[in-house]
Amino acid sequence: MQDEIIKARKRGTLKVRVVLVALVLVLAAIFLLWRVPEARLGWFDGEAITYETKYEKDVYVRFDMEIYDIIVENYWQEVNEAELAELFRLSLAQAMGGLKEVLPSTDRKGVAAILSKIMKEVPEDKRKTLAIDTGIIILNSLYPEGRSGLLSDKQETEFRDNVNNINRDQNLYSILGVAEGVAGEKVTQAYIDKKTVLEIDDSSEAKAELEQVNYAYGVLSDSNTRAIYDETKIEPSVTSQKTSSNTLYLDLTRITPATFQEVIGKIENITESNKPAGIIIDLRGNIGGALDFARYFFALFVGPNQYAYDLFQKGELNVERTPAIERVETLQNISDVAILTDKNTQSTAELMAAVFKRSNRAKLVGTPTLGWGTVENTFPIKTTFDGSERYSVLLVHSLTLRDDGEAIENKGVDPDVNTNESDWSNQLSNIFKSRKFIQDIIDIVGEK
Repeated sequence: MQDEIIKARKRGTLKVRVVLVALVLVLAAIFLLWRVPEARLGWFDGEAITYETKYEKDVYVRFDMEIYDIIVENYWQEVNEAELAELFRLSLAQAMGGLKEVLPSTDRKGVAAILSKIMKEVPEDKRKTLAIDTGIIILNSLYPEGRSGLLSDKQETEFRDNVNNINRDQNLYSILGVAEGVAGEKVTQAYIDKKTVLEIDDSSEAKAELEQVNYAYGVLSDSNTRAIYDETKIEPSVTSQKTSSNTLYLDLTRITPATFQEVIGKIENITESNKPAGIIIDLRGNIGGALDFARYFFALFVGPNQYAYDLFQKGELNVERTPAIERVETLQNISDVAILTDKNTQSTAELMAAVFKRSNRAKLVGTPTLGWGTVENTFPIKTTFDGSERYSVLLVHSLTLRDDGEAIENKGVDPDVNTNESDWSNQLSNIFKSRKFIQDIIDIVGEK
């Protein structure tokens, strides 16, 4: 995999696209659709829709062949057709509990043919389960194993809710016993009333409820986090505080679509007069999330249209740059910036750590990160079995890279100072200027 990345870097990310060749390919595709009945999609003259192969008239075959096409088009690696065909055969065999059939040809048509033959031999009431199980096994088998999968509508919603920090089983207003949208004074009064009752109750149930009440009030009493919650039901992912030595501490528990807005809410009031002496960004335990956050957050330090990172996909390095966001000037002269990492720092949080380390805009303190270096996207399957139940493919689409250009996958991002080493605290003085800032790092690392 590293050899592929090196080759892609040598080739560069810019290709000359010859318009004339593209036009010829388009015309050839139109000719194929017109002259080859199996390839025609019924776009002309209002005729009935046909499919790429005759076997795909069967809805169950068509379902799995959509998965095949999604993999070919969107998987992070270039797909070897014969290997993918054999993977489909093996997955079908596993779903059935055994299969002696061989592929009539090691290509797309061969896969459709063997699916069609087996589906005809399986009782009608078993075909849907077989199609779904085959898809699940195929996707789970793709490298890295277990990252890709098949999601029902419900599972996709649950997946996105988890990533976005949305808990549909609780309502923060209900916890306080008030209606959504009530004035802030009523929220505060409800909190005081609940807290007063619960604080005199020594039961474990009361203590647990008090913890929920405190959390709900913390979210709803802040105008920024309340606005985000009211609009999206996304709960906060950022907490902040100023230490006694004037260090700004930002704790990012995960990265949601609202995390950047939360960060802006924490730093928008920074001026020259109250500028922090240093910044500690805590990514320990951060499971990642919204990929774009890394380049948006980086833009606050470096400004718009600056190189942020590469994504490796199908042998190419795709450059991602910072968006059209002006840098925060009060952050520019802060020399001491630390990012804390651990073995549970993963995904987008790892990429963010690599971005800041590569640019030397921050130093990493902690332990090596998890090594979850994949970007997963969901791709809807158009085929449905009964017209209502829909599925999507969760697929590894790209790989993220470390500060040294190697893949994050299975390696993680290494800190500048490894807190597993006995003299780690002494090493801090080699990379940070302020003794007070160093002490803040030592204290925070010890607390969590």
